[in-house]
Amino acid sequence: MKNIKITLKDLFNLPGAVIYNPDRYKDVSAVTIDTRNIPINSLFIAIEGNNFDGHTFLKEAVKRGAKAIVINENKLSIADKIKVPVITVPDTTTALGSIAGIWRNKLNAKIISITGSAGKTSTKEILVQLLSEKFKVNKTIGNYNNHIGVPLTILNTQNKYDMLVAELGTNHFGEIKYTAEIIRPDFALITNIADSHLEFFKDREGVLKEKWVLAEVTESREGLVFINNDDKLLRISGDKLAKKITYAFDNEADVRGKITGYNGEGQTEIEISYGKKKVRLSLPLYGEQNAKNLLAAAAIAFKLGLSVKQIKDGVKKLKAADKRLNVRKHNNITVIDDTYNANPESMNASLDLLGKMTSFKSRIAVLGDMLELGQDEIELHKNLEATIKKNKIDSVFTIGNRMKNLSELLKNTGIEAKHFNIREALSSFLDKRDFSDSVILVKGSRGMKMEEFVQVIESREN
Repeated sequence: MKNIKITLKDLFNLPGAVIYNPDRYKDVSAVTIDTRNIPINSLFIAIEGNNFDGHTFLKEAVKRGAKAIVINENKLSIADKIKVPVITVPDTTTALGSIAGIWRNKLNAKIISITGSAGKTSTKEILVQLLSEKFKVNKTIGNYNNHIGVPLTILNTQNKYDMLVAELGTNHFGEIKYTAEIIRPDFALITNIADSHLEFFKDREGVLKEKWVLAEVTESREGLVFINNDDKLLRISGDKLAKKITYAFDNEADVRGKITGYNGEGQTEIEISYGKKKVRLSLPLYGEQNAKNLLAAAAIAFKLGLSVKQIKDGVKKLKAADKRLNVRKHNNITVIDDTYNANPESMNASLDLLGKMTSFKSRIAVLGDMLELGQDEIELHKNLEATIKKNKIDSVFTIGNRMKNLSELLKNTGIEAKHFNIREALSSFLDKRDFSDSVILVKGSRGMKMEEFVQVIESREN
């Protein structure tokens, strides 16, 4: 199968493009924005960001093998000694999206796009593992899910792949529309609608409005949308769709899940049925949220023709994504590293997992602020009190101005609650405290850098 290439005709079709030395241009089979990674026969696009400017590395890009470069038209003067073809455009970030759109038109792979308030990355990783039992699959790398990352994900996908599983993220209105119209999915999944990025979206209806654009773009292409029928907002919106497959634990759906039990360490036993197919699984990941992520992935896998055996084989190979309910043992301490990010839904789910881990002497939560929650942020932090009590968590250690409100509520409840104003003080406490035979959840929003406290716990000598 021939590799995809960007031709001279493609570049002439870029809005506002001017091509210098076009007679020297040869079709390229790779596109990059990173001079540290210049593939053979590649086009370099100089992106101007907040912390870097690719235009300062033009000579380096050519030296490392770029066959042509794309630059902002107002930067032409700095490219006067560049010997390879130079393409100027009004804005290189927009051009990156346009070139990715051209690439998408030439791509044979089926594209599955995933968004949602929580579980995007974990669902993506589970789905990729399942589909790899039958197909050759590419995926979003790391958190490349924004207006830069999504185009790069497309451009990193050649026609040797059968499937691309792409994650779309957002924290402002309009971002899903931009990336969805570039990636133009054949299948779409919105995991859930929850209280995330409320600083910008205001409320859950705002979150739905932004996320639902993915379903609308997919429907416009006569694609198939997977609907979480346990999410009321998605269930109501899904009623409007002509082509959909529903999945749920608690409501009627095409694909039904049932949690049949937990072991002493909180791992889930699950049963999934679709038509006449039924599969019973022991999920090697932790938390009810991962059971939900598995059900979503299984719905897609069943629709794409995977057998029960292929799904079972794929599940056996699952491993937790980095900093997402990653359970590790260190001496006689078990750490739940869930430090990648946090919103109220994922925080409650992680605390529920902690509560199910009944084989330990003590259950401890180290919690940092949940950010970007808007005007209700204090109340949303206080609401965690009920979940902590329900799960009989022994100790809660907090950091951050918002979490201080939760700590105050927990005093005089019988739960050990300590709040730390200084990171160094919390680190020192975690280093010296006796955590023998304990399980410790560490969680907070990305900006809180809670992974640093995981490192403190895991670097202890005992």
